[in-house]
Amino acid sequence: MPAILSISEVPPPNEITQNEVVAFARHLFGQSFKDIDRLLKVFQNGQIEKRHFAKELDWFKEDHSFADKNDAFIETGVKLGCEAIEKCLTTREFLNQPIKYQEIDAIFTITSSGLATPSLEARIMNLLPFSEQTKRIPIWGLGCAGGASGLSRAYEYCLAYPKAKVLVLTIELCSLTFQRNDRSKSNLVGTSLFADGVACALIAGDESGYRKYQKLPAIPHIYGTQSTTKKDSLDVMGWDVKDDGLYVIFSRDIPTIIEGWLKPNVQKFLNQFSLQITDLQHFIAHPGGKKVIDAYQASLHIPAEMTATSLNVLREFGNMSSSTILYVLRRFFLLGKKDDIGLATALGPGFSSELLLLKWR
Repeated sequence: MPAILSISEVPPPNEITQNEVVAFARHLFGQSFKDIDRLLKVFQNGQIEKRHFAKELDWFKEDHSFADKNDAFIETGVKLGCEAIEKCLTTREFLNQPIKYQEIDAIFTITSSGLATPSLEARIMNLLPFSEQTKRIPIWGLGCAGGASGLSRAYEYCLAYPKAKVLVLTIELCSLTFQRNDRSKSNLVGTSLFADGVACALIAGDESGYRKYQKLPAIPHIYGTQSTTKKDSLDVMGWDVKDDGLYVIFSRDIPTIIEGWLKPNVQKFLNQFSLQITDLQHFIAHPGGKKVIDAYQASLHIPAEMTATSLNVLREFGNMSSSTILYVLRRFFLLGKKDDIGLATALGPGFSSELLLLKWR
């Protein structure tokens, strides 16, 4: 089964504490909500301590056109994307030796927070020495589920082409979608959660010769995936595209939907492998928010320690949309042992679920 050989993470340089964002939100939204002090509790309840943004906080105090924000998305995304790829292919934390750019057969680029045609990996290929025959598969619009979906599609690619090595590059600069004139509660909740982050994962097929690069005694292999889209749930999360940019759609019912909908999906998926939730050593969850993590625990009846790594990523980085699951998975590289079994899960617009079964070997 295809192996996840390396993962890198590159947060943007502007680190901002949650207290700084609270002060910013109080100043911006204070006149719009009479109960602003009560609403601002969402910033503390989410248990996020700090986040990373593409721009300094003062940048968000002024109006910016959709074009200006998107130009910033492309410029920063290309820069950080190059860094993430280089780090993924050269890190001595996971690799015995660097992997050449020319050995990469395909790049899956995942994002939902900006627009670019030519897509971001085409721009990156002009800066890094990839082969001109490297296949490009840009995937847009999967939101928080995008990183897990990218891993699933890379897994399928490596099943079809077992000699391949492919990259899954997630570039999310959610802060650049911020609408300072949007006085909706969805925008306030989004402001309390979303952050920026870039990550890159290297997936290798069975016949790719990856063992000579593998440094750790055991690494996760993808044994199967499942994608599920809930009918008539388009209004749960996503973007409302308007003249001046992307406006967040974020339903308050997400935790309730998870509690009633996720467990049957997980059970159906694990049954294909004659497994139960109790057989899992690792639960690699995208931490959409503290309430989402609580809903995972309530729905699947798993102990709090199984979501501790996801909660720590949320605390340190916030919700970076598609990139977040790769930040979580990277930490499990060092936790997993031979023969361990893990379930990776992420939820996104659609309303959709992406599941991956991982085994360390």
